[in-house]
Amino acid sequence: MEYVAFLIDFILHVDRYLEAFVRDHGAWVYALLFVIVFTETGVVVMPFLPGDSLLFVVGALCGLGFISFPVVVAVLLAAAILGDQCNYHIGRYFGPKVFQWEQSRFFNRRAFLQAHEFYERYGGITIILARFMPFIRTFAPFVAGVAAMSRPKFTMYNVSGALIWVLGICSAGYFLGGLPFVKAHLDKIIWAMIFIPGLIVLAGAWQARRKASALVRG
Repeated sequence: MEYVAFLIDFILHVDRYLEAFVRDHGAWVYALLFVIVFTETGVVVMPFLPGDSLLFVVGALCGLGFISFPVVVAVLLAAAILGDQCNYHIGRYFGPKVFQWEQSRFFNRRAFLQAHEFYERYGGITIILARFMPFIRTFAPFVAGVAAMSRPKFTMYNVSGALIWVLGICSAGYFLGGLPFVKAHLDKIIWAMIFIPGLIVLAGAWQARRKASALVRG
């Protein structure tokens, strides 16, 4: 329970923790940021680590002169790209083993072919948009690997999505993080960056389920 409480406090007050870490450990903050982003994007069982809020706060700290913007962007890009590639390869490894269970209700050859077709047609935009959605950001590359999305296509969209995600949110933090309004309401901004994308995902899933139920009844 103490670990969970610390994790929640870290997510909600990531600006304070990072600022203190920079003051105490200096350049080691780049290694810490790499580990956090790589773990959140590369390990399918760790979707709850901070993502968008972390990048925004990092950008704000760059704007205040605590850390280097070019260096941190390079580190975060490497972590985001390598993390997704790792998650993809984990899914790619386990996918064939799972989908060969022909008697399984969910994991069978037909499900594999449907997932593969979806990711070949829409996987690119899915990988890019998932960067901005908590939890989905962690699972999308894994599912792309399970569905055997082609490696060159996944890599192209992985790199594109990482560039848009890291540069976009870090730049927003860099230019907006120093504003008095943002400083005064940073905790609320962090909450919004966590819950608004999550609500969008839940609303989309609910709507998709309604449509599926309507088709079944029809």
